[in-house]
Amino acid sequence: MKRLLDIICSFFGLVVLSPLLIPVMILVFLQDFHSPFYITPRVGKDGRIFRMVKLRSMVAGADKTGVDSTSADDFRITGIGHFIRKFKLDEFTQLWNVLKGDMSLVGPRPNVS
Repeated sequence: MKRLLDIICSFFGLVVLSPLLIPVMILVFLQDFHSPFYITPRVGKDGRIFRMVKLRSMVAGADKTGVDSTSADDFRITGIGHFIRKFKLDEFTQLWNVLKGDMSLVGPRPNVS
């Protein structure tokens, strides 16, 4: 029953949010012609590693700069990235992982692998 709820809610969430997310994804792509997604490995149930999808709010390759934490004035955050972070839009793309079965709407947050 929980999985069915995850599928229904994540599907409808993506459909309802798509008029907002698609233009933002296009803007992220147009700023540097790199993928609008930040895909990061996470540890799921039973230690299974999966690739979590987030909307990219930083310059491409920001994770390779060696800086671990981010502040509001981090130079790696793009102009559209400030908008994405302010409205937490990077979190909504994780509904894709819920739809795929990597995550659940209710449960612990996946650990960084």
